[in-house]
Order: sequence, then structure tokens, then C-alpha cells
Amino acid sequence: MINFISGIREINEFLNVLSSRKELEAVNVKNKVREILDNVKTYGDKALIEYTKQFDGVELTKETIRVSESEIDEAYKKVDGKLIDIIRRASGNIRSFHEKIKEKSWIDAENEGILLGQIVRPLEIVGIYVPGGTAPLISTILMTAIPAKVAGVEKVIMATPPGGTHGINPYMLVAAREAGVASIYRVGGAQAVCAMALGTETIEKVDKIAGPGNIYVAEAKRSVYGYCDIDMVAGPSEILVIADESANPAYIAADLLSQAEHDIYASSILVTVSQKLAEEVREQITTQLEKLDRKDIIQNSLKNYSAIILCDDIKSAVDLSNKIAPEHLELCVANPFDLIGDVRNAGAIFLGSYAPEPLGDYFAGPNHVLPTGGSARFFSPLCTSDFLKKSSVIYYTEKALFNVYEDVAKFAEAEGLSAHANAVRIRFS
Repeated sequence: MINFISGIREINEFLNVLSSRKELEAVNVKNKVREILDNVKTYGDKALIEYTKQFDGVELTKETIRVSESEIDEAYKKVDGKLIDIIRRASGNIRSFHEKIKEKSWIDAENEGILLGQIVRPLEIVGIYVPGGTAPLISTILMTAIPAKVAGVEKVIMATPPGGTHGINPYMLVAAREAGVASIYRVGGAQAVCAMALGTETIEKVDKIAGPGNIYVAEAKRSVYGYCDIDMVAGPSEILVIADESANPAYIAADLLSQAEHDIYASSILVTVSQKLAEEVREQITTQLEKLDRKDIIQNSLKNYSAIILCDDIKSAVDLSNKIAPEHLELCVANPFDLIGDVRNAGAIFLGSYAPEPLGDYFAGPNHVLPTGGSARFFSPLCTSDFLKKSSVIYYTEKALFNVYEDVAKFAEAEGLSAHANAVRIRFS
């Protein structure tokens, strides 16, 4: 069960436990991913077919790697029409939010004879990776594909594990089409990431890969960076709730449990100034846990990587949150808007008792692909800008260059680069 923590020493010990979740340095994982990368690079589709048989127990051919349009049409018949409507409404919210943060090209006449600017263009082709496993992550498809399409990406492709004898979950196929995915490939794991980064006979080479995955997928993304761009190397999911005595313990317990069900490494943390609230939340966790499907996963998460932390005041709670830099931060206090200015490090901030974390996961519009493991100190949520590239624009007239060419030349000479100096002086010699 979730533990109570107080005192600097106990808190620091807990923070060390959280840091231990970063398993990506395991040598055997790196070596295996390097082997997969080399094989995909050398053998292409053949390697994908062999790895799919080995890891997923599914026999593919070159013709069946790509999901057919008829399979997607058939999926629509298997999905409840009400859910399709919800997917479309959520897609609208996500699209609307990301339209607001789309960047545009600009040119500015800073001084006479000088034009400076930036050209913003979308990437041409993006690959999204969507895990299979026990949960069909239809929301991840929307959160990765839609911002790319809003940015103007011409083609979005998707890779996901083949799904055993039952095939890919129909919900995922429907969500992919609704999000504008052009091609779906039934390939999972590190081999799918490598295939999208390098290209094979069947799978296109992409400019960027986005989407979560297990330790092998994360390490594969790290390994292919340079062949293409990646969104981030994500770790286990996490939530931190700051709460005062005004908070509802049942709500907080439910939010902590919702994050803990992701996997056994997920972290759910309550930081509060109220001993009474802490005890009530713990009781609620025990009560609500009995009714949940993924009970075993949740219990492991709560026991090993979660905590209820008591602080002397709200300022101390916010300071601790900034140190942890959580993926999701809920401010369940009487006046959450009073605290938001003090929050420096968080992937997504949820204000008040009626903005629960799952609202952001599925429906509100902001992206749920967020920095984890403390990387919110220096990283941001996935957004439209991540699917854009930029080129600087510089124009000088002859007169404008004449006014500064000696400055440029002397700058170059200070660095010992006489050819650079010559390249400007020659125009006026």
C-alpha cells in the first residue's frame, strides 16, 4: 500500500527511488537494440518478418506488413458508433488547441538594406509508434498524428504490434483513419522504430518518430536519433497532486489510482499540508482499489514508486513539486490560480477539483505526450511546433554589407579563420 513520508531524509530517499526507474542504461538492452538496428538496416522487410515471428508469434509476409484499407473499413463495423463520435469530438478539441500554437514564417526589415527572417515548413513524413499490450492506446494515436497534420505534415504513418491471432484492435484502426494516418504497419517493438528511421522495401523512411513504448522502443528511439528526429525518450508515467484541507479525498485517490494503473513503474504522489486529508486519501485508495481491473499493477506501483508526502506549508509543497518536475501536476487547493505562477517545472498543470488528469489524457485538447522522469525541467509537451522545421533568411544590399564588412572580417580573424575574412573583404577590394 502507498506509504506516508515526511522529513528531508525520507523524501530524498524516495526521490532516489524514483530516479532508479531510469533503466535505459542497461547494457543488454542497448546491445540487443543495436543488433536489431543493424539487421533491419541490412535485411529490411525480411528482418521485420523474422522479428515479428520471434517476438509476437505472428507470421507476416511482405504483402501483409501493411494493414489494408478493407481491414480498416471492417474495423468501423466493429466499433460502437457512439465511441466513433467521441473520437471525432476529442479530435476536434486536439486539433483546435494545436492550431493555436502553430508557428508561421516571417520577414522583417530591421534596418535599411537588410532583411532578416525565418521560413517555417512542415516535415514531409512522420512516423508514430503506438504500443499494443493490454490497452489499445487510441488516445496516443490522436495526440501524435493530429498535431503533425495540423503542422502540415504531408504523410503520417503508424507502426503498432500485430496483435496476435485477433489482429490490431479495431478501435486503433478507426482512430488512425480519423486522425489522418496514411499507412498502418503491423510491426512493433524496436524493429518498428528502426524500420521507420531507416526505411525498408515496404515502410517509408520518416523525418521524425513520435510515440511511447517499452524500454526497447525507448532505446531504439535514442539509437536512431540522427537518422531522423524523435519526440523524446519517455519513461514511466507519473502524477503529483498538491492538496490542502479543502480537497476531496475520494477525487484525489481516484486520480492517483488512475495513474498507477499504467504499469508497475508508474508513480503517484500526493503532497499535502493536511494529516487528516492524507489519512482519508489512503483509506479511499484501499476502498477504490478493490473495484479496479488492473489491481495487481496498481498495487506494485503504489508500493514501490508512490507516496503521500506531508509538508509544513503549501510553499514547501510547490518547491518539492518543482524539484520532482512531474509529468502531470494537479493543484487541488482552494485557490489553484494563486499557485500557478510558482510552478516552474511540470509537463501539464491541472487546476482545481474538476480538471482530473484523464481529461487531459483523452479529451481537453492539450497534448498528453509529456516529459517524464524530471525532464519537465528542460522539456515541453509534444505540440505542432515539433513537426516543423525552420530556415533562417538573410539579405543585405551592397551598401548594407559595406557598412559592416570590416567588423565581420575582424571577427573571423579573431577566430583564426582568414578564409572567412577574405570572403567578405573580396567584395570590396
